[in-house]
Amino acid sequence: MADGEMNMEAEAQALPHNIEAEQALLGALLVNNDVYDRIASIVTEAHFYDPVHGRIFEVIARRIQKNALASPVTIKAFMEDDEGLKELGGPAYLVRLAGASISIFAAKDYAQMIYDLAIRRDLIAIGEEIAAKAASVDVESEPKEQIVDAEQRLYQLGEAGQVDSGFTSFLHALKEAVDVANAAYLREGGMSGVSTGLIDMDKKLGGLHPSDLLILAGRPSMGKTSLATNIAFNIAKAYKKGIRPDGTEGAVEGGVVGFYSLEMSSEQLAARILSEAAEIPSEQIRRGEMTEEEFRRFIEAAKDLERCPLYIDDTPALPISTLAARARRLKRQHGLDVLMVDYLQLVRPASAKDSRVNEVSEITQGLKAIAKELNIPVIALSQLSRQVESRDDKRPQLSDLRESGSIEQDADVVMFVYREEYYKEREKPGDHEQDKMMAWQEEMAALHGKAEVIIGKQRHGPIGHIELSFEGQFTRFGNLVKNYQQGGGDFG
Repeated sequence: MADGEMNMEAEAQALPHNIEAEQALLGALLVNNDVYDRIASIVTEAHFYDPVHGRIFEVIARRIQKNALASPVTIKAFMEDDEGLKELGGPAYLVRLAGASISIFAAKDYAQMIYDLAIRRDLIAIGEEIAAKAASVDVESEPKEQIVDAEQRLYQLGEAGQVDSGFTSFLHALKEAVDVANAAYLREGGMSGVSTGLIDMDKKLGGLHPSDLLILAGRPSMGKTSLATNIAFNIAKAYKKGIRPDGTEGAVEGGVVGFYSLEMSSEQLAARILSEAAEIPSEQIRRGEMTEEEFRRFIEAAKDLERCPLYIDDTPALPISTLAARARRLKRQHGLDVLMVDYLQLVRPASAKDSRVNEVSEITQGLKAIAKELNIPVIALSQLSRQVESRDDKRPQLSDLRESGSIEQDADVVMFVYREEYYKEREKPGDHEQDKMMAWQEEMAALHGKAEVIIGKQRHGPIGHIELSFEGQFTRFGNLVKNYQQGGGDFG
């Protein structure tokens, strides 16, 4: 038993670390708080090998972020009950750290060394785990799944500089919540999320929020794909790169969009977006029936679209694990701010399940996991069951979602696209029924060019409905100009 303990101790000692560098960095911070600005983007408390050092660093960081002094005297109060610190000598250890601080200028080098050693430790842990899993031949653990899992963990390490963050202190979570509110405040009470380009939708949703799963559902011919492509195009068109409020580089407006088109080919999807941008009906584009002026407009729209960061993957029947792996790769290579999936029922589960409900449950949970892991909004389109058609009021509701339990449960927002014009068109009376025909024509005129997006569920905001304009010939949704806004500016 003693031998086993010694081996474990030797193994722990063999992991790359440098206690002296950690002590030197903490000492430099305690002597001069300005050092924090130089090293804040390099290390976090999770990168320290000694857990006590990690806790000391967290307290120092929180004090400095509040513009309060962090010195051995001020942080002593926060660390008095820390058992680990008591073992190192209690508050006297903090004084010793500050006293032993040699060079404040070398702080950045110490921070880089601590970070590099932490990454090495995580790589060793991941490598050992991969080797152990591969060695144990288990029916449940397929090699393909192991590759996806390993890729996911390496991605997390490459992006965030740590694997499996586990519990987060409330202080850390609080700071992130304040940052989100600050981002919205800086936009003059606008949004903390990515703008959809549709004014009323942005007002209701506050934009598309990172780590949210949004379900956009509707019956066939309601315009689900059109609305999704419109939003994707609006976001990609508005893309501007710059320095975000948190100091990282990325999209300050709009964003990079990934579009999984499991139903349509990438050419068909591009034709739809071109039709919308050039204002030429898509069937004319397909047949090549264009005037010279239209063709010129078409070419100019194509040139503008070339610069849009919109990436389309039209591989059919993608398993959810592959979908996640490709999204990770896209984020690593080109960046990724919004992900769209058209549509949810065409995604395959990683393995066959005993029922369709369980399969859909695995897919929605997988999509929500992608949203959280990549910290982006994921918009997934979904079919609705036929029971809508048998009701007098054709407005969809949550119970109409196919395999609704899991979709409704995992989604942060559930929206339905509804065009009453589509149903009213099919109620056209016969030519001999003059009175009915006149009434029908009046109703059609009132409904023409209008669409509704019904918000059936929203975890962080109100439910309700959004009115949009719809131009069927270009399959384009837009902002509906209200009567009181007539002549009051350009509302698209």
